[in-house]
Amino acid sequence: MNEHLLMLGRFVRSPRTVGAVAPSSRALAAEMVRGLDLSGRTTVVELGPGTGVVTRAIAATLGPEAHALAIDVEPAFVASIAARYPRIEAVCASAADLSSLLRARGTFPADHIISGLPFASLPGEVTTSILDAIGASLRPGGTFTTFQYLNGYPTPLAGTFRQAMTARMGSGPARRVVWRNIPPAFVLRWRHQ
Repeated sequence: MNEHLLMLGRFVRSPRTVGAVAPSSRALAAEMVRGLDLSGRTTVVELGPGTGVVTRAIAATLGPEAHALAIDVEPAFVASIAARYPRIEAVCASAADLSSLLRARGTFPADHIISGLPFASLPGEVTTSILDAIGASLRPGGTFTTFQYLNGYPTPLAGTFRQAMTARMGSGPARRVVWRNIPPAFVLRWRHQ
C-alpha cells in the first residue's frame, strides 16, 4: 500500500515525469527481467524505477559480481530504492546522462538496460536525448527492455517511439503480452546490433 500511495503522490505532483498512478504488477516486473542473465559480471541499468517493483525482480536475480544502477529524477523514489535494495546503486539524475554515469563508475557499456520511463508523456526532445543515451551506452549484443500499455500501443506516439528505438538498436523488438497488469502491457526487448 505504501508503494501505491508514494506513486500516486508523485504522479499528482509531476504527471509528466511519473506517468502512472499505480506501480507495475509483479507479473510485469517478472516478464521485464525474464531471460536476462544477471548472475555473472554484468551491468544492468534500470531507468525510472519508481517505487521499485521491477527493481525487486532485478535484485532477486542479481549475482554477486553484477553491478546494478537505478536512475530516477524523483528524489523520493531514489531514497526508497537505496533504503530497500542496498545492492543496487540508486542515483537521482536524468536518464539522458546515462553514458557519463556509467563511465564514472567504470561500468560502461551496460549489458542490459530496463526502462519504466513514461516515454509517451515526456517532451519529445527529452525522449530523443534518452534514446540517444541508451543507444550510446549499450554494448553490442546487449538488451534494452521496456513496456507499452496495450491501449496505447497502436497510437502514433508509441509507434514513433518503437521506430526510433529500432533505428538505434539495428533491429526490431521481441514482444510479449502481460495480461496480469492494470492495464495489460506489451514487454518489448531490443538486442543491440
